[in-house]
Amino acid sequence: MRRRIQFAMALSALATLCQFVVLGALAWMVRALLTETAPDPWPWLALAALGTVLFLVLRITAFNQSHYAAFRLETILRTRVAEYAARVSMGEVQRLGSGALAKVMQDDVNALHVFVADSTPLFARAAVAPLASLALMFALDWRLALAALGVVLAGLAVLSLAMRDRTEMVRRYNEAREQVSAAVVEFVQAMPVVRTFDTGQSTFGRYQRALDSYLDVLLRWYAGAAFSARFGMAAMSALPTLAVLLAMGGWQFQAGRLDFGTWLAVLLLGAGVAEAMLPLMTLMHLVDKTMLSVRRIQQVLELPVLPQPTAAQERAPADASVRFEHVSFSYGADAAEPALADVSFCAAQGTVTALVGPSGAGKTTVARLIPRFWDVNAGRVLVGGVDVRDMSADTLMRHVAFVFQDTFLFASSIADNIRLGLPETTMDEVVAAATAAQAHEFISALPRGYDTPAGERGVFLSGGQRQRITIARAILQNRPILVLDEATAFADPENEAALVQALSALMRGKTVLMVAHRLATIRDADQILVFERGRLAESGTHEALLAGQGVYERLWAGYERAQHWTLHTKALA
Repeated sequence: MRRRIQFAMALSALATLCQFVVLGALAWMVRALLTETAPDPWPWLALAALGTVLFLVLRITAFNQSHYAAFRLETILRTRVAEYAARVSMGEVQRLGSGALAKVMQDDVNALHVFVADSTPLFARAAVAPLASLALMFALDWRLALAALGVVLAGLAVLSLAMRDRTEMVRRYNEAREQVSAAVVEFVQAMPVVRTFDTGQSTFGRYQRALDSYLDVLLRWYAGAAFSARFGMAAMSALPTLAVLLAMGGWQFQAGRLDFGTWLAVLLLGAGVAEAMLPLMTLMHLVDKTMLSVRRIQQVLELPVLPQPTAAQERAPADASVRFEHVSFSYGADAAEPALADVSFCAAQGTVTALVGPSGAGKTTVARLIPRFWDVNAGRVLVGGVDVRDMSADTLMRHVAFVFQDTFLFASSIADNIRLGLPETTMDEVVAAATAAQAHEFISALPRGYDTPAGERGVFLSGGQRQRITIARAILQNRPILVLDEATAFADPENEAALVQALSALMRGKTVLMVAHRLATIRDADQILVFERGRLAESGTHEALLAGQGVYERLWAGYERAQHWTLHTKALA
């Protein structure tokens, strides 16, 4: 790919040289017509025509090669970022955010594609054209060449004044732009909430402040560089160079020290010197934007990956038990309190373990350490008696299934969503899993049944329907350990009964760890683990914990009060 880019730039440089062959041929033809008694212009016209054809062929080929390289680069980068993200912990991916990762894989990679496809041949042309023009001018008349070079250097000197603090201003400009983009997205996405609560005043205020900051950066940049930038760009245009060459060339011509043909050739070349520099200035801005994309791609490729055991080190679980041994974990080194502190428990094979506690107590953290979303800071998480760090990701995923409260469906068919990860599954097996998940009835009622597209993120289905399809997926995978994180959190009364039946079918014969706020759903659990402020406060059965009159008893009392709460309209009147 690198050689193809270099080849494209070399072809573009040769195409630029062909332009000078054409200009030279035309200049010598005019010179011959003016100075010779019986001039023959046809050889010069033929040379100009040949140079034009070569220029077109080389230019088209250069852009073809650069586009091929850009497509190859785009494929390589997207594949590399995707493969690397698959080796990064799920926790780190969540911290980065799906939107930011999608922007890198789409927008930033596309920015590099555009740069390589369109700009690399232009860079070669912008670099070669002024050098070739000056070289030919010096060969024709060194005095006029020095005059043209002086104009260009004067323009560059003035432009350098406008380029002072350019790196810092570009950084501030890009930061201000990103703040405006974030404010726009926030304002649009939060429109229902904005109209309901503050009529847009505070949210629009953030948007307005972002715009004001962006405008301030632009005005400061413009005030500091306006005159020098405009003067420099004017000096770099063709007119000042031509004016100098006309004046100096006319003086030399009248003095008999310069023939008309040479003067004409210098004029043609001199116009190209300045004009060739302007695209190089314009391309510098594109380089800055591309470097931002490169840095964002590099940031993703520098995320810490989860170390994987070698084939010799890898071990397979002996059973379907889950054990935490003195586990401590924090979300970052600057966290005020650890998410988990010295947590130890054992979920025996084939048992149901419920994780309860106030919000932020550490329940979901426990659930997500089992699939190794993060590595623990201290202690061990064991699946089947084996530390999860001694298992490959594929081995761990073959033993653990997950149903989280935030379901995700792809835009493909419902059948494909159910057989996700098992493409060889037959349709009969898909239907059996959907039936066990209480999903077959509503799927069959859809216009195309199992071939119905779920829509982006399952937008065409209700929350309860999406959850049952997720459960059908887990039933089909039939993994021995099941982790449920608030699987019924968003179920409406109509769907809750179906979800409970689906979960019962899914849990049969498996080791289950379930995070629950609805305490009634875990009364019959083999053991209940009660968390508070990142610590395991209590453990036992429902009856034993109630008798202990501790944290669980307080949670249960609050739950029962909530169940008996009703809206008294008379009191509100």
